[in-house]
Amino acid sequence: MYCRINDIRRKEVINITDGSKIGYISDIEIDLQKGQLAAIIIYGRLKFWGLLGKEDDIVVPWKDVEVIGEETVLVYYSEDSGFKKRKTRSLFQAFKDWE
Repeated sequence: MYCRINDIRRKEVINITDGSKIGYISDIEIDLQKGQLAAIIIYGRLKFWGLLGKEDDIVVPWKDVEVIGEETVLVYYSEDSGFKKRKTRSLFQAFKDWE
């Protein structure tokens, strides 16, 4: 099965360990030296329409992706797995830094 980047962005990510929905794939990371997919990124949810920023983004390493299906991606997620969270800034923080 072949999949384009545009198609993978519409897939929902589900945790295998407890069946919870983590979110939708928003972006991917590619290792240019190796020429392979390194991670999938799930953007954090907006807080108060984005004015108060958003939750941290979740970065899922490619080794933790178990299955890519037609509509979903199954990943192994636990507190001790290699998932990273990326900090994001709110609109107010951006204005404060701008001053």
